Amino acid sequence: MNVSKKQAEKLVKGCINNNRQDQEALYKLFYADMLRVCRNYLPDKELAKEAFNTGFLKVFQSITKFDAEIGELGGWIRKIMIYTAIDLCRKELKFNTAATDEPEWDDAFISPSVLEKLYFEDILQNIRTLPYATQTVFNLSVLDGFTHKEISEQLNISEGTSRWHLSEAKKQLRLLLEPSTKSVDQPKERSNKAK
Repeated sequence: MNVSKKQAEKLVKGCINNNRQDQEALYKLFYADMLRVCRNYLPDKELAKEAFNTGFLKVFQSITKFDAEIGELGGWIRKIMIYTAIDLCRKELKFNTAATDEPEWDDAFISPSVLEKLYFEDILQNIRTLPYATQTVFNLSVLDGFTHKEISEQLNISEGTSRWHLSEAKKQLRLLLEPSTKSVDQPKERSNKAK
């Protein structure tokens, strides 16, 4: 969400002064985008709404810390929403903290032609089918650009576990996004066996 510096300055000053109209304007301005951010991390709509509301409470409580010289208002709010959603995710959902014996850290390849055919919401629906911990690590890494070190610190897991979840997410998404590959390969195998 792009907000002009002047508009952001006005809203921030109003929120600092507890001006209800400016608080409501800020809330409405970022409602859809920030609820979507929370929804990316929490598969349950009610948990996402809880994270969203808690996140906005944190925004209003710490609005004096926002510095327009350092960053953009929407980015600052988004970061608060991500951390709030992660905190709630950590509280509500269990993460497997044990690293697997055989790490599969390959970079799964998903054909660009497959991605071009999907709409963003379709991709999100597929991401939401992943186990909660795997989905969260995938979102942090791929959608928000966190490193494995940052993810491990945020989720209190090892970097190896973070890598495993990312690899697992890519593997599962590859299977979900390219189901036609399997069905094409299987009949060929059967016909070869028949000969």
